[in-house]
Amino acid sequence: MPLLATDLTPMLVTAVLAYLLGAVPFGIIVTRAMGLGDLRRIGSGNIGATNVLRTGNRGAALATLLLDGGKGAVAVLLARWLVGEDAAQLAGLSAFLGHLYPVWLGLKGGKGVATFLGVLLALSWMAGLAVCLTWLLTAILTRTSSIAALVAAASAGLWIVLLTDGSPLILALILTVLIYVRHSANLKRIKAGTEPKIGAKSA
Repeated sequence: MPLLATDLTPMLVTAVLAYLLGAVPFGIIVTRAMGLGDLRRIGSGNIGATNVLRTGNRGAALATLLLDGGKGAVAVLLARWLVGEDAAQLAGLSAFLGHLYPVWLGLKGGKGVATFLGVLLALSWMAGLAVCLTWLLTAILTRTSSIAALVAAASAGLWIVLLTDGSPLILALILTVLIYVRHSANLKRIKAGTEPKIGAKSA
């Protein structure tokens, strides 16, 4: 963890603003803007890019991926620039929680993979890139988004130890635990052999 040097008030403001940014449901916004319907009634009902892909519109899925990742990265970078490194890590956590538990949707949000990657890239581009490549390689090999997400999340701590000064490690471990919590249903389907492949229409 970085040295906690910032006063309480700016830290609280950072947390609230980052949460609100993270809570923006870009998947729902993109699918509605493109006339694809209510994302919560499509596929798994999840608001993330993987479920957007189930609409058959790859452009919408890519836009959702970039926007969900971008909000995590922007929260970290703005907090670092305006406040400090301690605030940057708090902003990353808050934006991630906003995506998982958005106030606008009754705390029923996404699984956080894109936002997780965006936060890591902003905290350390080398470690973040390594995690992204881990996701990509696993996705190519398994053709299963959830397995790729779980493997990439599990690798995050290792890449941070190898490629950074270690200060983001605790945050990365917290985010990884939350990724696994949000993928509990996927873990059951993986064990049962019923988890759908990338692009499948069913949940």
